[in-house]
Amino acid sequence: MTAMTPGSNIPLSAARVAVDVAAPVRLDVSGLLLTADGKVRSDADFIFYNQPSGPGVTYRSGGGAAPDAILVDTGAVPPGIEKIVVTASPDAAGQTFQGIEPTATIRNADDGQVLATFTPPRLGTETALVIVEIYLRNGAWKARAVGQGYANGLAGIATDFGVSVDEEPAAAPTPVAPPVAPPVAPPVAAPVDPRLAATTPPPPAAAPAAAPVSTGKINLDKGRVSLQKNQTVSLVKGGRPLLSQVKMGLGWEPAYRGKDIDLDASVIAYGPQRNHLDSCYFGKLSILNGAIKHSGDNLTGEGAGDDEVIVVDLGRLPADATGLVFTVNSFSGQKFTEVAKAYCRLIDAASGEELVRFDLTTAEPQTGVMMAKLIKQFSGEWEMTAMGEFVKSRTVRGMVKPAAQAL
Repeated sequence: MTAMTPGSNIPLSAARVAVDVAAPVRLDVSGLLLTADGKVRSDADFIFYNQPSGPGVTYRSGGGAAPDAILVDTGAVPPGIEKIVVTASPDAAGQTFQGIEPTATIRNADDGQVLATFTPPRLGTETALVIVEIYLRNGAWKARAVGQGYANGLAGIATDFGVSVDEEPAAAPTPVAPPVAPPVAPPVAAPVDPRLAATTPPPPAAAPAAAPVSTGKINLDKGRVSLQKNQTVSLVKGGRPLLSQVKMGLGWEPAYRGKDIDLDASVIAYGPQRNHLDSCYFGKLSILNGAIKHSGDNLTGEGAGDDEVIVVDLGRLPADATGLVFTVNSFSGQKFTEVAKAYCRLIDAASGEELVRFDLTTAEPQTGVMMAKLIKQFSGEWEMTAMGEFVKSRTVRGMVKPAAQAL
């Protein structure tokens, strides 16, 4: 095993390697596939928890009990990709690396043998790091210790490697040390990471609506919509209301080194006067004559993908069902400060296309949260609004009144 120092490199003795990054707090770890000019080719080259796989590169969650990792299969990396950089940032928004220096461990992905470790020294105001890179040199793959820090989070790293945040020209990155590669290529489509949007100034009012930052209603005409708290999207595409079957997927993970999190996703249906019609949850998997169905309970929150799914047939909902509030509760009493990466996303059930996504970027020490609501308009179209409002309630029963007030 080699203990690396900044700038040092080693030849890789394994074709498949895993790079895990550990720290005393939970980290977000990601990987970017770069061409010879130091840029990603498209958003598909940005690999992280919302987009966990790409050509030859995979994100692996540690589930809170172990560090997250980036796996690189050098034999499957496509031609033209000469470098994979591994980045890390604290999961808590705005937290610096001061006093919580991370350690990257490079392992043989097949047998777990440690090939090298690297701990960047003298960290201070950095909120994101390029910690190591796997690179191709004269036909052979090597690993280099980098330790390049950025004071403006993942947005600084993303823009430095050609990623455009929210389809707007991003602010210039603020590297703490000289950047790995100067920006030379125009930005490409933005990856859907809420922390990128969170550290980027809001676009002007005339900005494209596909990935909004300012409040206001938009529709699905420009494709997938990423919402922030209190933003609304009209479920209309091409001038026609979406009245097909949709899925609301909800997911979460335990916070760093946390225990399994037994959260329960539910939907509460209301009438025009905010009157409670019924609730769909793990104890009642079908309501409103099957127009709303629940996938069942997930007891841990482990693994990639949605933890629980609620299917809503908008066209089959009774006429008096005009409001749906999607909630998540911790029946075991664990607070949402012990939960990481909670999100909800609306999916077209027929095509599997993700229509709308809302990532919960803040947490409060409560046991319930209202994630999103769907409201039927007089015109017959449905609107989805991101909520992110916390409530003291361990069961869906305790959410009925506050959710009605929030409609």
